[in-house]
Amino acid sequence: MERSFKAEVELLKLGDGETFHGEGILAVTKAMLQSGVSYVGGYQGAPVSHMMDVLSDARDIMDELGIHVETNASEAGAAAMLGASINYPLRGTVTFKSIVGTNVASDALSNLASAGVKGGVVIVIGEDYGEGASIIQERTHAFAMKSQMWLLDPRPNLPTIVDMVEKGFQLSEASNTPVMLELRIRACHVHGAFQTRDNRPATYSRKNPLPDADFDFSRICLPPATYAQEKMKIDVRWPAAQKFIREQRLNEVFDGAGTPATEGLGIIVQGGMYNATIRALQLLGLADAFGTSAIPIYCLNVTYPLIPEEVAAFCAGKRDVLMVEEGQPAFIEDALNGVLRRADLQTRVHGQDVLPLAGEYTGAVVLEGVTRFFELVAPAALDAGALRSRADALTAPRTRAAELLGEPLPARVPGFCVGCPERPVLTAMKLVAKEGGNYHVSGDIGCHTFCTLPPFNLGNTVLGYGLGLASNSAVAPMFDRRSVTIMGDGGFWHNGLTSGVANAVFNKDDAILVVMANGYTSATGTQNIPSSPHQSPHHERDMSITRVLESLGVRWLRRVTTYRVSEMVDTLREAMTTPQGGLKVIMAESECQLERQRRIKPQIAQALKAGERVIRTRYGVDEDTCTGDHSCIRLSGCPSLSVKPSSDPLKRDPVAHVNNGCVGCGLCGEAAHAAILCPSFFRAEIVQNPGAWDRLLDRLRRTVIGWLQPAEPALPAPR
Repeated sequence: MERSFKAEVELLKLGDGETFHGEGILAVTKAMLQSGVSYVGGYQGAPVSHMMDVLSDARDIMDELGIHVETNASEAGAAAMLGASINYPLRGTVTFKSIVGTNVASDALSNLASAGVKGGVVIVIGEDYGEGASIIQERTHAFAMKSQMWLLDPRPNLPTIVDMVEKGFQLSEASNTPVMLELRIRACHVHGAFQTRDNRPATYSRKNPLPDADFDFSRICLPPATYAQEKMKIDVRWPAAQKFIREQRLNEVFDGAGTPATEGLGIIVQGGMYNATIRALQLLGLADAFGTSAIPIYCLNVTYPLIPEEVAAFCAGKRDVLMVEEGQPAFIEDALNGVLRRADLQTRVHGQDVLPLAGEYTGAVVLEGVTRFFELVAPAALDAGALRSRADALTAPRTRAAELLGEPLPARVPGFCVGCPERPVLTAMKLVAKEGGNYHVSGDIGCHTFCTLPPFNLGNTVLGYGLGLASNSAVAPMFDRRSVTIMGDGGFWHNGLTSGVANAVFNKDDAILVVMANGYTSATGTQNIPSSPHQSPHHERDMSITRVLESLGVRWLRRVTTYRVSEMVDTLREAMTTPQGGLKVIMAESECQLERQRRIKPQIAQALKAGERVIRTRYGVDEDTCTGDHSCIRLSGCPSLSVKPSSDPLKRDPVAHVNNGCVGCGLCGEAAHAAILCPSFFRAEIVQNPGAWDRLLDRLRRTVIGWLQPAEPALPAPR
């Protein structure tokens, strides 16, 4: 049930001389096919989640070319696939998000980088950094440096991205080194066009198997081979990579207009930061709409390794250069200073003295940084004051809005979808805490991480995907009551099975694990996992989490439908108080509501069109009964449950209200019942295309209600 790209993948069939019009990830996939890959794989994660969806929908194209496609269980599994290229001339690509995905894959990547590759390897990394990121704020650059893997950071336009993918395979083979290609969220979704070439079948593939197995001890990561591999990295692979980058001109130099006003200045920029930088120059009147800049720009489409000769050539004759490098530490800025000093060039390097030390370099941030750079170093011919006035005029509306507001707007935190099946579990956990006191909750990565936010405020720690139960192992014995771990079914298959469950069972941990079994890795776009209810023909259909738990020796296991809040409360209470030791697992089962709505809405529309009877469930609040306490909202946090003014003039407090976003999950009523709150919630069934029996029953009900409900007294006539 992944997001469908059935229409878009037709672009992958374009041939020589045709024009591709589309977005970044599709362009990357097309470049892979043009490069003759033998195998592809990966694990979903923002901002490259939909690359796996594209690969899934392009199975017929992959099969035609003999390409093996693998949906990996984790980033470690994806990286380990690349071992196929160590001994054989097989080109391969895997994709996952960074930095957390790279951390998971680090063992395999380190061994791969040490052994080296024969076939070209390109790892497409989703660089999830900045305000829109969902993870810890770190950069891939440090990992590339640590393991001596080359890092591409292409300028965000499709021709450059495609060229970097294709040249990335060549660079990998020229230097026998894996190559990482990082794409920020804007690059993943940027739209554009490029001239395509024919898809190229690989020399060896499923259609043309390898002739024989190869054994070479020098490629095994054991002493003494590892010592030789390290020396090979420095003495052979690194120079070979620099030679290829230099000769193929992977980095770009834009000479600029060369006006006297900007003489002696230059800008060096990470490829991914080029668009923001050129936009800042445009806003300051120092570049035109076509990207022609008055300031020379050196664009690093390869951020590691640097090419000292290129750096020196660009900086020669320049008094000051600005390094636009997003994030900390300032690896490139520091390296530039080293290159220039060794070349005996006295060019001054500016960077994070005028730009922020950390955080995302948005358009506004880069505009301010570039303006400050010119204020600091501009020659007399360049009116820095005029540039400042122009920048301030551009940011004036935001400044004025802040003044009028008087204080910053409250942060709009992310939250669960309407009807999310995980919300009732958290409601039950709040009710258990209310009656027995607070308890430690070990959180995990996934949609359920939102439980750490209001109104639930549950989850004391989050250590990594599938690591919630492992993170609970040391803190749980320190309490006189049992603690709880939350884990998603995606996290279970990713890392939780071995690092969490097997570890807890082996050590006889007296722990409680709640598995949010919604059927998908929902947080990344509802991609399938081994236990998904709907599988494609390419995947096994009968992998059960409960059978796995039983096979590992879990003796206390309960399965509860998440929307039954009272039953969930009883089950949690039992888990907290049972004398039975060992791991206790509660399978909280209900399908992801977002995926359910995607599935049933077309079915409902088709049934209505055919004139079939359709029942839609809605919930509401009786204004006359609602007291305005709003405990229901604090316990459920559902976006469709809000407040509105009471129609009763004697009630000053607003009453609870269920808006039209309701999907009929019933949590509001369940929470009110489980918490013994007011009986103001009602359940209604809306019948569309009703039959004769429905109409008769409706008339009968209206009649009985009319008998039981007294008529409202007539209003007195106005005087």
